[in-house]
Amino acid sequence: MGQEIAISVTREETRVAVLDNGVMTDLYVDRAKQKDFVGNIYIGRVVKVLPGMQAAFIDIGMDKAAFMHVSDLSLETEAGDTLMDSEDDDKGGEMPKPRRQSAQPIEALLKEGQELMVQISKGPIGTKGPRVTTYVSLPGRSLVFMPGVEHVGVSRRIPRDEERARLKEIVKRLRRPGHGYIVRTVSEGVKEEDLRSDVEFLEALWEDVLKKREHGASPNLLHADLSLTFRVVRDLFSKKVDRLLIDVKEEYEAVRDFVRRFLPDQVSRVHYFNREESLFDHLGIEMEIARALSRKVWLKSGGYIVVDHTEAMTVIDVNTGRFVGKRDQEETILKNNLEAVKEVAYQIKLRGIGGIIIIDFIDMEREKNRDRVYQALVDAMAGDKARTRISRISDLGLIEISRERVREDLLRTMSQPCHYCEGRGYTKSPTTVAYEIFRELRRLGDMGDERTIIVGVHPGVAELLDGEEYGGIEMLQRERQAKLIVKADPTLHLEQYDIVTL
Repeated sequence: MGQEIAISVTREETRVAVLDNGVMTDLYVDRAKQKDFVGNIYIGRVVKVLPGMQAAFIDIGMDKAAFMHVSDLSLETEAGDTLMDSEDDDKGGEMPKPRRQSAQPIEALLKEGQELMVQISKGPIGTKGPRVTTYVSLPGRSLVFMPGVEHVGVSRRIPRDEERARLKEIVKRLRRPGHGYIVRTVSEGVKEEDLRSDVEFLEALWEDVLKKREHGASPNLLHADLSLTFRVVRDLFSKKVDRLLIDVKEEYEAVRDFVRRFLPDQVSRVHYFNREESLFDHLGIEMEIARALSRKVWLKSGGYIVVDHTEAMTVIDVNTGRFVGKRDQEETILKNNLEAVKEVAYQIKLRGIGGIIIIDFIDMEREKNRDRVYQALVDAMAGDKARTRISRISDLGLIEISRERVREDLLRTMSQPCHYCEGRGYTKSPTTVAYEIFRELRRLGDMGDERTIIVGVHPGVAELLDGEEYGGIEMLQRERQAKLIVKADPTLHLEQYDIVTL
C-alpha cells in the first residue's frame, strides 16, 4: 500500500493524516481558532530582559509575549556573516544553529524597547507563549534559505556522496555571498534549473520581508508561512508517497495547481475524494484518533498500556491484562513487554508527547530479557524526528525517555482539563463531603435558642445524609438544639455545599 497523505478540510479546521501501509503515523491539526504560527516572521519589540534566566520577552503582537533565550540570539562576525556548525539537516524545521562568537550576557545584547526581527521556532505550548529566534530561515520545496549565513549544507538523508557533492556544488554556484542554504532530502536527483528557480523564489521572498521591515512599525507580521495543506505538500509530498487525497474540491484544485507548478511528475498522485462517507472514516483514521486520545490502549495479545499525563512528565504503565501466555511466567512477561514497546513508541510519536517520559514495564528477572526490551525500544524510536534520549532499563523495570517538544501534543490540542474535577482525575467521595459538612456544623457552636439550619448539597450527598449517615444528622440536632434540613441541589458540584442558618 505504501505511504499516503489524507487531507480533510472543513470551515473550522484542517486535519492532515500521514499513513504508512494503512497505519496512521502522523496527525496535524490546524484550527481557525488555534492557528499554527511556526515559521512566521515578525518585527518585535523587547519588553523584558531577564538576566537571571538569560532570556527576554518579545512583543510580536500576539496575546502572549514571545520567549527568546540568549542561545537564540544571533551574533554577526565583522564581515557581517554568521558562521555555522557543520551539522546539516532538514527535518521538521530543525536548522543548524550558527556558532556564537561571544559569551556576552543577554543584558549586554538587548535593551528594553529595542526592535528585533524574529521568527517563531516553536508554537505556544500550554500556558507558555511562542518561542522565537533571530536565526531566520525560509523553507522552499528543494532548499531552505538562511539569510546572513555563510554556509551550504546537504541533508544527511541523501545517502550517496557523489549526489551530495553535486548538489552542494550547484548551490554554491547559485547562491549570493552571505546567503546560506540547506539542500533538502527531496532534492535528490533534482536538476540545476529547479534549484535555480528555488533560489530565485526564496531570495525574492526575503527581499519582500526586508521591504516590509523598513516600512512597518513593531510589532508587525512580516511574513506568514503557508497554510497547513500547502506546508504538507511542500515538506512531505515526496516520491515515496503513493497517493495524496483531499476531500474538498476547491482545495484539491489549488493543491493540484501547486503540484503542477513545482512537482509536475507527481500530479497524477493527487486525488479528489468524493464520496458520501467521510475521508477519515473511510481510511479508519477517526478510530486511530480516538485511540490516541484514550488513557488505556489495548494490545492485540490482550495486554494494555495506560498513558497518564502529569505536570512534570508523562507516565506509561504496561500491563498483561488478559494475556496469560503458554509457558513460563518470564516468557509471558517478555512477550507482553516486546509487544508493548511497539505500541508505546507508536503512541509517543503519534501523540507528540514531549519532555520526560517514564515507561513502567513489567519486571523481568533475566538481564538479557531487559536488554532485549531496551534495544527493541531504541529500534522502534529510531525513525523519530524529535531529538530523543533513552536510558537503559532499571532494576525496577523503568525506562526514562527525554524527548524534544516539537509541537503541542495531541491531547492538549484536542482536549482540555475536566471542568468538574479540575484536571485531577478524581473527586472527593460523597462520604468525605458529608463528614466535612458535619465538621462545619460543629464549628457553629451552641446555637442558643432553637433554630433551623438548611444544608444545600449535591443529590448524591443528600441521598447519603438522608440514608446511612442520618444518625449523624440526628446527633447534631441534639447537640446544637437546632433543626437540620438537607436539601438536594442538582446545580451544586459534588464537593460543594451551602449552610444557611434561619
